[in-house]
Amino acid sequence: MNNNFLNIGILTWMTFIPVVGMIAVLLVPKEQKTTIRWISLGATIVQLIFSVIIYTNFDRSLAGVNNAATMQFVERYSWIDIKSVEWFGRIHIEYFLGIDGISVPMVLLTALISFVAVLSSWSIEKSIKGYFALLLLLDTGMMGVFVSLDFFLFYVFWEIMLLPMYFLIGIWGGPRREYAAIKFFIYTLFGSVLMLLVLIALYFSVSIPDASTGELVHTFDMIAMMNPANYEANSLLFGLNTSWRYIAYVGLFIGFAIKVPIFPFHTWLPDAHVEAPTAISVILAGVLLKMGTYGLMRVAMPIFPDAAIYYLYPLAFLGFINIVYGALCAMAQTDFKKLIAYSSVSHMGIVLLGMAALNTQGMIGAMFQMFNHGTITAMLFLIVGVIYDRTHTRGLNDFGGLMNQMPKYSAIMVIAFFAALGLPGLSGFVSEVFSFLGAFQTFRWITIASTLGIVLTAGYMLWTLQRVFLGELPEKWKSLTDINNRELIMLVPLAIIVILLGVYPTPILDLMNASANELVDFIKGENNLTILGQ
Repeated sequence: MNNNFLNIGILTWMTFIPVVGMIAVLLVPKEQKTTIRWISLGATIVQLIFSVIIYTNFDRSLAGVNNAATMQFVERYSWIDIKSVEWFGRIHIEYFLGIDGISVPMVLLTALISFVAVLSSWSIEKSIKGYFALLLLLDTGMMGVFVSLDFFLFYVFWEIMLLPMYFLIGIWGGPRREYAAIKFFIYTLFGSVLMLLVLIALYFSVSIPDASTGELVHTFDMIAMMNPANYEANSLLFGLNTSWRYIAYVGLFIGFAIKVPIFPFHTWLPDAHVEAPTAISVILAGVLLKMGTYGLMRVAMPIFPDAAIYYLYPLAFLGFINIVYGALCAMAQTDFKKLIAYSSVSHMGIVLLGMAALNTQGMIGAMFQMFNHGTITAMLFLIVGVIYDRTHTRGLNDFGGLMNQMPKYSAIMVIAFFAALGLPGLSGFVSEVFSFLGAFQTFRWITIASTLGIVLTAGYMLWTLQRVFLGELPEKWKSLTDINNRELIMLVPLAIIVILLGVYPTPILDLMNASANELVDFIKGENNLTILGQ
């Protein structure tokens, strides 16, 4: 399937339309602040429209995963081709885009959160030309990660995202913004170096016939890397269940784990969230964390299925630690934003637990939790931003009684809070149930222990609601205005999605089902789960 416009594929348009917007922003005089804002918003609206077109034209019956023939909206062109490079031969890198049921929910989420982030940035006044240009570049980097099927291209987009995020935190962040930005950069760069080493090892281990000449050439094609028949007999990563493959998997895992973030690589996240502007916190929690779990699903697990099986129990245990430790840390916070940051650590643990189950229920739960966490956490950070813009404080003990003073704001907040704690009828409940249902079949006691996180989440969410919105309103907050129309436009669509997917989750679950089945079957098929004894 390939939808083109002006002979350019829709995935390319969707990925690079923010760059077009960025160039337009850079050409506009810095004094024209309103024009800069509207150009940025227009670029994300166009991207969102393209994502809706993809959603409506996506064939739910095609699995994708390890089969290029069942990937959709594919665009494949020769990008870099150096034919005479002495001892290691020809270098061939492709511009290879395509999506399946694993990536299309992330495409939708990225477009939606980018649109919301631009809207929430309307109040930015400091160097807005640079701010919006970097925000649009960040959008392209994120979208490129979710549509790339060439590992080199995937890595390029992964790195593109790093630089604008560094500056967006370091320039427009809070009092400790430089520290938070450098910490984020160093952590992520360390993971990227490990990923690069594995990328190089994979390139020299995998070769496929050239389409024109038939000669064997090394490749960065991620789908080719999933086929054991493409590995050269004397290469570093040849042969299942070998120590080098396990080491390579661990290298990739750490690179992606830092982004999730998985304990103990999580310490950059609270600092980044607290110091980042509201819109950047929304993007961090809504999209960037999902890049880590997406990388595990798209790259690490299907390329190294033997190692993925071998490390399932450690992955499940790390999921348990994330869930419980993140919830306990959230409960201890007095900063509204830091509480939401630690809640993200906890909720991403549910994704890890569902993935580790390695069955259809758990994998679908993990995929759905990625999408739902993106929308719910975006709402939570926007809610913090709304109150911070009015009061310039995030202290949970500084408030009280806001429900009567700001009824519309409080109604939106109640939806987000109860969705985060997994109330039935809201989207968070569905994905958590599927994740725990799948995990219980494989890791019974770890899953039982992990459900403590549900109780802890209810505890700190309800306690936060009590401290901020109930009780007596302090005298200094009696002049606070309720949520305005721009803020409602940011939050109401997210609230509608949270409610609709809680009542009727099929529109997203249908996207994932075929790919989730194929991913699980592919990983199990290589190993027959002999290590787990099933």
